[in-house]
This record gives sequence, C-alpha cells and structure tokens, in this order.
Amino acid sequence: METDTSRYPDSIGVFLAPAEYVDSDNTDIQAHAGRLATGRTPRHALIEIFRFVRDIPYGAPDFDRLASFRASDLISRGRGYCVPKACALAALARAAGMPARLGFADVSNHLASPRTVELMGSRTFAWHGYTEVLLDGRWIKLSPTFDAELCTRMGVPVLEFDGVADAHLPAFDPSGRTFMQYERLHGEFHDVPARFLANEMPRLYPRMCAAIRAGVVH
Repeated sequence: METDTSRYPDSIGVFLAPAEYVDSDNTDIQAHAGRLATGRTPRHALIEIFRFVRDIPYGAPDFDRLASFRASDLISRGRGYCVPKACALAALARAAGMPARLGFADVSNHLASPRTVELMGSRTFAWHGYTEVLLDGRWIKLSPTFDAELCTRMGVPVLEFDGVADAHLPAFDPSGRTFMQYERLHGEFHDVPARFLANEMPRLYPRMCAAIRAGVVH
C-alpha cells in the first residue's frame, strides 16, 4: 500500500516511515495491511489490525535473536511476546497509512503465576511494549499482548478496541482483582530499541532468560 506522508508535518510523518524492526515496507506486512484495511475507514481498519495482532498467540521472547523483534518475523513465526506484537501493530498501521509509534512501560502483573514470579524475581515486567496510533488527531494507546485463547485460560477479559478509547491491558479481572498496573512510562519510540532490550532483559531477569534458553519456558 502507498503511504502519503505529505499531509503530516515532519514530526508526525516520521511515524509513517518504515524502520529496521517496524518494517512496514515488508511485502508480507503490506499484503496483510491491504487485506485488513482496504475498503474500510481508518477507524475500522485499525480495529481489524488490532484484533489480528492481538490474536497472534503469545509466546516467550527470544532475546538472543534480534530478528525476533521485527514485525515481519512475528507475522512469519505466528507467535511472540508484547514487544514484537506491538511492533507488528505499528508496522501494519503505518502500511495502512496511519502514523504509529511504540511505547514502553514497566507493568505489574498481579495475577502472574507463582512460577512466573519465581523465575522473574518480581511481579514487575520491565519494558512492556504497546503501540500508539494517531487517529482523528489523537494518539490512541493499544496493547495487543494477550490473545483471546490465553485470556480465556487466564480467566481475564479479552481486550477489545472500539475504535475510540485506549485499549490498554485491563486493570482488573472479572472478579475485581487487580490485574495489570502501569508503574513507569519510558516514552515513545520510532523503532524497537532491540539491542538495548536484548541486553537489558537478561540482566534484569537472568533466571527467566536462562529458563527460556533451556526450553523450560515457551
């Protein structure tokens, strides 16, 4: 799909440009964006893009392989964690002509399993990735992290996006228990800081990363 940057100032138009990891110029990304967006208004196209990325199954990160952060790699593999999923949403939105950028935050998962807490050494997940898309003059925050099947197993609501309100990870589960809490925002990025994350995550969570490398966590 052709992306027209001329109607945006340079400070916004940059978020329509392809990047190393938000590779919106990739042929597979372009094909998926065309299928999801053609014939739809930007709002309805974004709803379709969000649902498509959301329901790519959640999987353990692969910090030893920088390509795993790339949007097209996630689409090809059909599995990934929050950062490449946010990257894929941004790439598809850019390919569909909507400015998009990445946001990062530290979040606390109050419903994380005891095993996960043990491996992480904390309930706080550093550098959780989400997406911001410019629609009707407003940056909308979207978190396509957990697929519908995983949410059902976790007993939490499937996150929906109505095309208007932010779709962040839910603060509470259906029983009113605290679920996800945003602790610290790290700002917005044009592309994934992949090399930083590949070094920072093993430093912060050595046991979890060792378990992933050993194939104990998938």
